[in-house]
Amino acid sequence: MMRAAVITERGLGPVLQDFPAPQAREGATLIKVDTAGLGGWDVLGAYRLGVQFPCVIRGEGVGRAPDGRRVYFGERSVAPFGAWAEQTLVPTEEVWDVPDDVDDVLAITMGIAGTGALLPLEQAAIKPGENVLILGATGTLGQIALQLARILGAGRVVGAARDAAALERLRARGLADAVVALGSDDDAAALKAVAGEGFDVVLDGVCGPPLLAALKATRWGARILTIGTGAGRDIQLNIADLLFRTLSCVGTGQRSPSDREATWRRLLQLAREHQITFDHVGYRFDQMPDAWAAQVAGPHAKITASFRG
Repeated sequence: MMRAAVITERGLGPVLQDFPAPQAREGATLIKVDTAGLGGWDVLGAYRLGVQFPCVIRGEGVGRAPDGRRVYFGERSVAPFGAWAEQTLVPTEEVWDVPDDVDDVLAITMGIAGTGALLPLEQAAIKPGENVLILGATGTLGQIALQLARILGAGRVVGAARDAAALERLRARGLADAVVALGSDDDAAALKAVAGEGFDVVLDGVCGPPLLAALKATRWGARILTIGTGAGRDIQLNIADLLFRTLSCVGTGQRSPSDREATWRRLLQLAREHQITFDHVGYRFDQMPDAWAAQVAGPHAKITASFRG
């Protein structure tokens, strides 16, 4: 048996309890977890259709393989296991060696959030000087995306989200040239007011009404990359918003483990070279209920928990 953060039934929060430890199997690696990460996808995915209870919170993390290697693993632990336990079991192709000069928090943050930002921004093929909008800018992915957009050549980067105070902190840190607090009577007008001649690239991490507002603030030939649905999966689109803008709107899709690992390693290098920053809140494993509550509330920070005290 092992200690784990376990969800016992749909709709209930996780509890710390004993749980059967994973056993070695072909094609998977046993990992002793040192640090576990938590993200919005862990909360949303915990109760999705097809999940069988009881199960451990999935998460991503850093730990030790049986041969002593320090490794990162994503949120693809073999069910019913996950990162929020003393041990987990992960498909071997999803287990990546962590460089010695990379700490646990950076390795975890550049995993799902970091690759989720870099892959679509690379696909957008930002041209030097272009105007880029990040929807959902206050989350971990959004904070990283603001910085990556500039690294990739953007001339002006605008962040938009619902929390005005969190947005202002990003602007004060120099991560965004301008910010827009969404949720007004006319979000499209608010975005247009800072868009200049229009946004060339929109990284949409939320969908819903913010995406519709952003469409109205784009210029001819804009590229929209949609990667999240936190503000709603359905939109009612007026085709006139597309007819004269020659927009392209694509989802970023899935990548193979080898492609994601290569992207993660590029990100680690970029993070060191350009000193990419992000907000972080650390917990101990026995503070798991507090960490879960913080994630549900929307922390605007990467949450991790240490098993090492």
